[in-house]
Amino acid sequence: MNIIERIEELRKERGWTKYRLAEEAMLTHSTLAAIYVRQTPPKIEILEMLCNAFGITLAQFFASNDDAEIVSEHERELLRRYRRLSEEKKKAIFTLTEN
Repeated sequence: MNIIERIEELRKERGWTKYRLAEEAMLTHSTLAAIYVRQTPPKIEILEMLCNAFGITLAQFFASNDDAEIVSEHERELLRRYRRLSEEKKKAIFTLTEN
């Protein structure tokens, strides 16, 4: 896997500029530019900051399966809440969300 290509893929999926990515990841613009110009993978700390900006884990970043779901923190919280519901309330949620 080419790490820089993966970063670029995730950036484009979100419609972000490189400037916006640096802002979202709380990186200096020069740090991000150096990654692109030198074509060298970032250190793990920088990669973690980028993953946080994208709302994914390192495992999701490196997942080779194209069908892997990327789950936001909001979606994880919904799942945690759902798991605490009674079966009756779970059925009500399904009924409510049916198309």
